[in-house]
Amino acid sequence: MMQDPTGKSIEAENPMRIQKLLANSGLGSRRTIEEMIVAGRIFINGEQAKLGDRASSSDEITIDSHNVDLKVEYHTYLLNKPLGVISTSSDENNRQTVVDLIESNLRLFPIGRLDADTTGLILITNDGDLTYKLTHPKFGVEKRYIAQLKGEIDEKAIETLRSGVELEDGITAPCKVRLLGSKSGESLIEIIIHEGRNRQIRRMAEAVGFPVITLTRTKIANLEDKKLKPGSYRELTLSEIQGLKVASQLKTISKKD
Repeated sequence: MMQDPTGKSIEAENPMRIQKLLANSGLGSRRTIEEMIVAGRIFINGEQAKLGDRASSSDEITIDSHNVDLKVEYHTYLLNKPLGVISTSSDENNRQTVVDLIESNLRLFPIGRLDADTTGLILITNDGDLTYKLTHPKFGVEKRYIAQLKGEIDEKAIETLRSGVELEDGITAPCKVRLLGSKSGESLIEIIIHEGRNRQIRRMAEAVGFPVITLTRTKIANLEDKKLKPGSYRELTLSEIQGLKVASQLKTISKKD
């Protein structure tokens, strides 16, 4: 579903797969929508939806017998996540989440995750298509982090981080690593990855013998903001959103070449 210059959705007449249509409308990830379909929770024009079914905004779609409004205005926020905040939409233990920090009545969700003990930039949105482009492995969008490590890291360990580290879920993809400083038994590195495995940088650093002390994400694709204080957020401009989408497209093209 396309947007006009204000970010407002433009109704699409061409049918698309139901999971993509609903994800684009901010109702969850494609995987979440597929799980709803398999569970029999989604209907199209009174008929139970099946994986592979197509629909458009002119169809009557219900989830759990509630009509779905596909005329959605998309909003995406850049948040500087403080320490201890959970990167989910809600938490069963009533811990503060990144969505709690955004003043909005929209149904928002984070794009990707940062661990509770990791700080820095994270995107919060109701745009399912943008979420897909920034999180699916095939797009390979880069994220930059600054990691404070225990121990004075050596060139051998840095080269291992760059070329790939063997973890329990497989070897990591090559990444960019730059030493920023090393003294008094600690090191500071800049690391840029395009994967999104659970606690990936922490596990990589542990594997080469230099555990993470602190970790902060400072850039997502083309997006950074050094003036944004912890706990603060702002809405992205249309040009910033387009820049994120272009970044994902360029990575996909480069993989095909």
